Amino acid sequence: MPVNIPKGLPAIETLKKENIFVMDNERASIQEIRPLRIAVLNLMPIKITTETDLIRLLSNSPLQIEIDFIKLKSHTSKNTPIRHLQMFYKDFESIRKQKYDGMIITGAPVEKMEFEEVNYWEEIKGIFDWARHNVTSTLYICWAAQAGLYNYYGIPKYDLPQKMFGVFKHSVSDKKNPIFRGFDDEFYVPHSRHTEVRRCDIEKVRELKIISESDDAGVYMVMARGGREFYITGHSEYSPNTLDEEYKRDLEKGLEINIPVNYYRNDDPNNKPVVRWKSHANLLFTNWLNYFVYQETPYDINSIE
Repeated sequence: MPVNIPKGLPAIETLKKENIFVMDNERASIQEIRPLRIAVLNLMPIKITTETDLIRLLSNSPLQIEIDFIKLKSHTSKNTPIRHLQMFYKDFESIRKQKYDGMIITGAPVEKMEFEEVNYWEEIKGIFDWARHNVTSTLYICWAAQAGLYNYYGIPKYDLPQKMFGVFKHSVSDKKNPIFRGFDDEFYVPHSRHTEVRRCDIEKVRELKIISESDDAGVYMVMARGGREFYITGHSEYSPNTLDEEYKRDLEKGLEINIPVNYYRNDDPNNKPVVRWKSHANLLFTNWLNYFVYQETPYDINSIE
């Protein structure tokens, strides 16, 4: 079944060319199905790219999904046209009284700052707290994962000596967890971050469970509240060329940046990337939607607590 997204969203044409089934909200309105309602708080600077990446993964499911893109009131993106935000995004205040089956909160380019220094910190804390009472299950990705762990559990983040940049091998700590159904013993995930959370801090918090990590990239996935919250430090949603674009962008800016690990064929930036994470990414999002959203959310969405 398709993802139901606003008519005219740029991602539609991109995904149709990839033979991915999407449906605009006009067509979906005539189907007698209650779709899963998913809110996406998109904090990434180039929002259209992130929209496409997430819809690509959410569409790989037999469920019909209705997506609302949410934006902050206290921050305006400089890298996305204002008209795009006006057409396809809702202010958080306009959806505050609504319920959602699932929510995704993305990373943000503010990880080198202390949380309290981020100009939208107070607003995002309010959204985090709202999600606990109005969403069945929430995925926190990259910076959002660090921010959520800090906000709820006091887990600090630490600066890395150099950027964690590339595609790293991971293992599963809890093979019986439905989020890993169909996973191999080892799988790959892209990372692109300057900070980390550490196992030693997370293990002190009884409510948190580390369910996947990497020898090289550290803690990858933490679960809380029986799957009501997942904290994911990597970017399984990244498209094949995202790390390449980040690498070349930083080079053009004259920034110090290493070649992304285990990404280009023969580690040569003149070669195309080798995609090692696509199957894992599809399984991750499909399992989340099925086992922690669809199977857990009430039919009457207003019953979510």
